[in-house]
Amino acid sequence: MTAIRGTLSPIVGGAAIVVAAALTLAWLGHPWICTCGTVKLWHGVTVSSENSQHLTDWYTPSHVIHGILFYFGLWLVARRLSLSTRALIALAIEAAWEVIENTPWIINRYREVTISLDYFGDSVINSIADMLAMLAGFWLAARAPVWLSVVAVIALEVIVGAMVRDNLTLNIIMLIHPLDAIRDWQAGG
Repeated sequence: MTAIRGTLSPIVGGAAIVVAAALTLAWLGHPWICTCGTVKLWHGVTVSSENSQHLTDWYTPSHVIHGILFYFGLWLVARRLSLSTRALIALAIEAAWEVIENTPWIINRYREVTISLDYFGDSVINSIADMLAMLAGFWLAARAPVWLSVVAVIALEVIVGAMVRDNLTLNIIMLIHPLDAIRDWQAGG
């Protein structure tokens, strides 16, 4: 019975974190699913009112990268904690980011400094899928050799950057210190 309780505790804790974030996003006014009325496994058009409204999109890889980075960051500063405890901490950080990212402050910042003029935030289901993508990245980093995690991060950044002229690195740069050269390149100029 103790073994079952020990296994269920992280699952219940993780579910509570995801549910709390989902309810907060709904309270902030974000739709549970795309207002188009459908739920797609993949939506690959970034310049679209359906971007970040379905389960996965071109920004899903950035959440996988979050998981890889959170794994290594927590390994550096909290390696004495169990893997499940570190995963819960990573999930709490990701959930907090999902809420912060979907506040008017960040949404308006995206609109002001990036080419995402039509961005109005994620649907709740997209945010939940983003949190699960982060856990997938965390799991990958926990199981794979370091070199594979490094290759995965580089490959995801290069592929997404080449396909949609955006990725985690560019997103961070444009939020913190926007550069006209990046904005022009992202716009196709």
